Amino acid sequence: MTTIQTQSVQVQNGDLAIEAYLAMPQGEGIYPAVIVIQEVFGVNEHIKDVTERFAQAGYIAIAPAIYQRLAPGFAVGYTPEGLAQGREYKEQTKASELLSDLQSTLHYLHSLPQVKPGGVGCIGFCFGGHVAYLAATLPGIQATASFYGAGIATLTPGGGEPTLRRTSEIQGTLYAFFGEEDPLIPLEQVEQIEAELQKQQISHQIFRYAGAGHGFFCDQRPDYREAAAQDAWQKVLQLFSSTL
Repeated sequence: MTTIQTQSVQVQNGDLAIEAYLAMPQGEGIYPAVIVIQEVFGVNEHIKDVTERFAQAGYIAIAPAIYQRLAPGFAVGYTPEGLAQGREYKEQTKASELLSDLQSTLHYLHSLPQVKPGGVGCIGFCFGGHVAYLAATLPGIQATASFYGAGIATLTPGGGEPTLRRTSEIQGTLYAFFGEEDPLIPLEQVEQIEAELQKQQISHQIFRYAGAGHGFFCDQRPDYREAAAQDAWQKVLQLFSSTL
Protein backbone atom coordinates (compact mmCIF):
# COMPACT_ATOMS: atom_id res chain seq x y z
CA MET A 1 0.00 0.00 0.00
CA THR A 2 1.26 3.44 -0.93
CA THR A 3 2.49 5.65 1.91
CA ILE A 4 0.51 8.86 1.91
CA GLN A 5 0.56 12.34 3.41
CA THR A 6 -2.48 14.36 4.41
CA GLN A 7 -3.08 17.98 5.32
CA SER A 8 -5.74 20.62 5.63
CA VAL A 9 -5.48 23.27 2.93
CA GLN A 10 -7.41 26.32 1.76
CA VAL A 11 -8.83 26.71 -1.73
CA GLN A 12 -9.32 30.35 -2.69
CA ASN A 13 -12.45 31.33 -4.59
CA GLY A 14 -12.26 35.12 -4.73
CA ASP A 15 -12.61 36.32 -1.14
CA LEU A 16 -13.81 32.92 0.07
CA ALA A 17 -11.25 30.53 1.58
CA ILE A 18 -12.63 27.00 1.31
CA GLU A 19 -11.25 24.51 3.82
CA ALA A 20 -10.29 21.23 2.17
CA TYR A 21 -8.73 17.91 3.12
CA LEU A 22 -5.87 16.89 0.83
CA ALA A 23 -4.30 13.44 0.59
CA MET A 24 -1.54 12.38 -1.78
CA PRO A 25 1.09 9.68 -2.23
CA GLN A 26 4.31 10.49 -0.42
CA GLY A 27 7.40 11.14 -2.46
CA GLU A 28 8.04 12.60 -5.87
CA GLY A 29 5.85 11.81 -8.83
CA ILE A 30 3.02 12.99 -11.06
CA TYR A 31 -0.43 11.64 -10.21
CA PRO A 32 -3.99 11.94 -11.52
CA ALA A 33 -6.34 13.89 -9.27
CA VAL A 34 -9.79 13.30 -7.80
CA ILE A 35 -12.27 15.61 -6.05
CA VAL A 36 -14.25 13.94 -3.26
CA ILE A 37 -17.61 15.56 -2.49
CA GLN A 38 -19.08 15.14 0.98
CA GLU A 39 -22.46 13.91 2.17
CA VAL A 40 -24.72 16.27 4.14
CA PHE A 41 -22.60 15.35 7.19
CA GLY A 42 -19.65 17.47 6.08
CA VAL A 43 -16.00 16.55 5.56
CA ASN A 44 -16.16 14.02 8.36
CA GLU A 45 -14.08 10.94 9.15
CA HIS A 46 -15.73 8.84 6.44
CA ILE A 47 -15.04 11.41 3.72
CA LYS A 48 -11.46 11.80 4.93
CA ASP A 49 -11.08 8.02 4.84
CA VAL A 50 -12.32 7.87 1.23
CA THR A 51 -9.91 10.68 0.32
CA GLU A 52 -7.05 8.74 1.89
CA ARG A 53 -8.06 5.54 0.07
CA PHE A 54 -7.65 7.35 -3.23
CA ALA A 55 -4.20 8.56 -2.22
CA GLN A 56 -3.26 4.99 -1.30
CA ALA A 57 -4.42 3.96 -4.78
CA GLY A 58 -2.10 6.49 -6.42
CA TYR A 59 -4.24 9.62 -6.75
CA ILE A 60 -4.04 13.13 -5.37
CA ALA A 61 -7.44 13.53 -3.70
CA ILE A 62 -9.09 16.59 -2.21
CA ALA A 63 -12.34 16.98 -0.29
CA PRO A 64 -13.50 20.62 -0.26
CA ALA A 65 -16.00 21.78 2.36
CA ILE A 66 -19.06 22.50 0.23
CA TYR A 67 -20.78 24.08 3.25
CA GLN A 68 -17.96 26.61 3.73
CA ARG A 69 -20.25 29.56 2.99
CA LEU A 70 -22.81 28.38 5.55
CA ALA A 71 -20.99 26.49 8.29
CA PRO A 72 -17.19 26.57 8.30
CA GLY A 73 -15.69 23.47 9.90
CA PHE A 74 -18.97 21.52 9.81
CA ALA A 75 -18.40 17.79 10.26
CA VAL A 76 -20.73 15.48 12.17
CA GLY A 77 -21.42 11.81 12.67
CA TYR A 78 -24.39 9.76 11.51
CA THR A 79 -26.91 10.84 14.12
CA PRO A 80 -30.45 12.19 13.70
CA GLU A 81 -29.22 15.56 14.96
CA GLY A 82 -26.34 15.63 12.49
CA LEU A 83 -28.65 14.65 9.66
CA ALA A 84 -31.13 17.40 10.52
CA GLN A 85 -28.39 20.03 10.67
CA GLY A 86 -26.77 18.83 7.46
CA ARG A 87 -30.06 18.88 5.60
CA GLU A 88 -30.71 22.42 6.82
CA TYR A 89 -27.44 23.56 5.26
CA LYS A 90 -28.10 21.54 2.10
CA GLU A 91 -31.36 23.45 1.59
CA GLN A 92 -29.38 26.73 1.56
CA THR A 93 -26.87 25.74 -1.12
CA LYS A 94 -27.05 27.03 -4.68
CA ALA A 95 -25.91 25.21 -7.80
CA SER A 96 -24.05 28.26 -9.09
CA GLU A 97 -22.03 28.60 -5.87
CA LEU A 98 -21.31 24.87 -5.67
CA LEU A 99 -20.02 24.87 -9.24
CA SER A 100 -17.94 27.97 -8.59
CA ASP A 101 -16.35 26.39 -5.53
CA LEU A 102 -15.63 23.16 -7.42
CA GLN A 103 -14.12 25.11 -10.33
CA SER A 104 -11.81 26.80 -7.81
CA THR A 105 -10.92 23.35 -6.45
CA LEU A 106 -9.96 22.31 -9.99
CA HIS A 107 -7.73 25.39 -10.28
CA TYR A 108 -6.13 24.55 -6.94
CA LEU A 109 -5.37 20.98 -8.02
CA HIS A 110 -3.75 22.15 -11.23
CA SER A 111 -1.58 24.54 -9.22
CA LEU A 112 0.07 21.54 -7.53
CA PRO A 113 3.21 20.38 -9.37
CA GLN A 114 2.42 16.73 -8.54
CA VAL A 115 -0.94 16.78 -10.37
CA LYS A 116 -1.02 15.22 -13.81
CA PRO A 117 -2.14 17.75 -16.47
CA GLY A 118 -5.55 17.17 -18.05
CA GLY A 119 -8.86 15.98 -16.76
CA VAL A 120 -9.73 15.35 -13.13
CA GLY A 121 -12.01 12.76 -11.55
CA CYS A 122 -14.93 13.52 -9.26
CA ILE A 123 -16.84 11.36 -6.78
CA GLY A 124 -19.69 12.30 -4.47
CA PHE A 125 -21.98 10.59 -1.98
CA CYS A 126 -25.53 11.35 -0.84
CA PHE A 127 -26.04 15.08 -1.46
CA GLY A 128 -22.50 14.98 -2.83
CA GLY A 129 -23.71 12.44 -5.37
CA HIS A 130 -26.12 15.04 -6.69
CA VAL A 131 -23.41 17.71 -6.62
CA ALA A 132 -21.05 15.34 -8.47
CA TYR A 133 -23.61 15.08 -11.29
CA LEU A 134 -23.56 18.89 -11.43
CA ALA A 135 -19.75 18.90 -11.33
CA ALA A 136 -19.67 16.54 -14.31
CA THR A 137 -20.77 19.53 -16.43
CA LEU A 138 -17.50 21.36 -15.70
CA PRO A 139 -15.09 21.10 -18.65
CA GLY A 140 -12.20 19.99 -16.41
CA ILE A 141 -14.03 16.94 -15.05
CA GLN A 142 -13.19 13.89 -17.15
CA ALA A 143 -14.80 11.11 -15.07
CA THR A 144 -17.52 11.21 -12.41
CA ALA A 145 -18.79 8.67 -9.90
CA SER A 146 -22.16 9.67 -8.42
CA PHE A 147 -23.32 7.63 -5.42
CA TYR A 148 -27.03 7.71 -4.48
CA GLY A 149 -27.54 11.36 -5.38
CA ALA A 150 -31.15 12.14 -4.49
CA GLY A 151 -33.16 14.69 -6.44
CA ILE A 152 -31.12 14.70 -9.67
CA ALA A 153 -34.29 14.11 -11.69
CA THR A 154 -36.54 16.47 -9.72
CA LEU A 155 -34.64 19.53 -8.46
CA THR A 156 -31.40 21.48 -8.35
CA PRO A 157 -29.74 23.20 -5.37
CA GLY A 158 -31.16 26.68 -4.92
CA GLY A 159 -34.09 26.09 -7.26
CA GLY A 160 -34.57 26.02 -11.00
CA GLU A 161 -34.77 23.27 -13.56
CA PRO A 162 -33.74 19.82 -12.31
CA THR A 163 -30.05 19.00 -12.53
CA LEU A 164 -30.97 16.21 -14.96
CA ARG A 165 -31.68 18.92 -17.58
CA ARG A 166 -27.95 19.70 -17.63
CA THR A 167 -27.01 16.19 -18.75
CA SER A 168 -26.14 17.37 -22.26
CA GLU A 169 -23.34 19.50 -20.74
CA ILE A 170 -21.47 16.44 -19.39
CA GLN A 171 -18.28 16.02 -21.40
CA GLY A 172 -16.64 13.06 -19.70
CA THR A 173 -17.75 9.61 -18.49
CA LEU A 174 -20.28 9.22 -15.68
CA TYR A 175 -20.90 6.19 -13.47
CA ALA A 176 -23.91 6.31 -11.13
CA PHE A 177 -24.52 3.92 -8.22
CA PHE A 178 -27.88 3.27 -6.58
CA GLY A 179 -29.34 0.91 -4.00
CA GLU A 180 -32.57 -0.70 -5.13
CA GLU A 181 -34.01 -0.27 -1.62
CA ASP A 182 -33.17 3.44 -1.35
CA PRO A 183 -36.26 5.21 0.05
CA LEU A 184 -34.95 8.59 -1.13
CA ILE A 185 -34.52 7.64 -4.80
CA PRO A 186 -37.44 5.83 -6.46
CA LEU A 187 -36.34 3.38 -9.16
CA GLU A 188 -38.31 5.33 -11.75
CA GLN A 189 -35.99 8.28 -11.12
CA VAL A 190 -32.97 6.06 -11.73
CA GLU A 191 -34.59 5.03 -15.01
CA GLN A 192 -35.13 8.71 -15.90
CA ILE A 193 -31.44 9.42 -15.30
CA GLU A 194 -30.37 6.45 -17.40
CA ALA A 195 -32.74 7.41 -20.22
CA GLU A 196 -31.44 10.99 -20.31
CA LEU A 197 -27.80 9.87 -20.33
CA GLN A 198 -28.62 7.59 -23.27
CA LYS A 199 -30.58 10.30 -25.07
CA GLN A 200 -27.71 12.78 -24.76
CA GLN A 201 -25.19 10.10 -25.77
CA ILE A 202 -23.11 10.54 -22.63
CA SER A 203 -20.54 7.85 -21.90
CA HIS A 204 -22.02 6.22 -18.79
CA GLN A 205 -22.91 3.18 -16.74
CA ILE A 206 -25.64 2.82 -14.12
CA PHE A 207 -25.19 0.28 -11.32
CA ARG A 208 -28.09 -0.93 -9.18
CA TYR A 209 -27.52 -2.98 -6.05
CA ALA A 210 -30.21 -5.33 -4.81
CA GLY A 211 -30.83 -5.25 -1.06
CA ALA A 212 -28.94 -1.96 -0.67
CA GLY A 213 -30.44 1.27 0.62
CA HIS A 214 -29.20 4.84 0.90
CA GLY A 215 -25.61 5.19 2.09
CA PHE A 216 -24.59 1.60 1.31
CA PHE A 217 -20.98 2.61 0.59
CA CYS A 218 -20.37 4.14 4.04
CA ASP A 219 -19.13 1.67 6.66
CA GLN A 220 -20.22 4.06 9.42
CA ARG A 221 -23.90 3.97 8.44
CA PRO A 222 -26.48 1.29 9.26
CA ASP A 223 -27.18 0.93 5.53
CA TYR A 224 -23.62 -0.23 4.82
CA ARG A 225 -23.48 -3.25 2.53
CA GLU A 226 -19.97 -4.62 2.31
CA ALA A 227 -20.32 -6.59 -0.93
CA ALA A 228 -21.99 -3.71 -2.77
CA ALA A 229 -19.47 -1.21 -1.41
CA GLN A 230 -16.49 -3.31 -2.48
CA ASP A 231 -17.92 -3.92 -5.93
CA ALA A 232 -18.65 -0.21 -6.40
CA TRP A 233 -15.15 0.76 -5.26
CA GLN A 234 -13.59 -1.53 -7.84
CA LYS A 235 -15.79 -0.04 -10.54
CA VAL A 236 -14.76 3.49 -9.51
CA LEU A 237 -11.07 2.55 -9.64
CA GLN A 238 -11.63 1.01 -13.09
CA LEU A 239 -13.35 4.20 -14.26
CA PHE A 240 -10.61 6.51 -13.03
CA SER A 241 -7.70 4.31 -14.15
CA SER A 242 -9.12 4.11 -17.67
CA THR A 243 -9.92 7.80 -18.08
CA LEU A 244 -7.51 9.91 -15.99
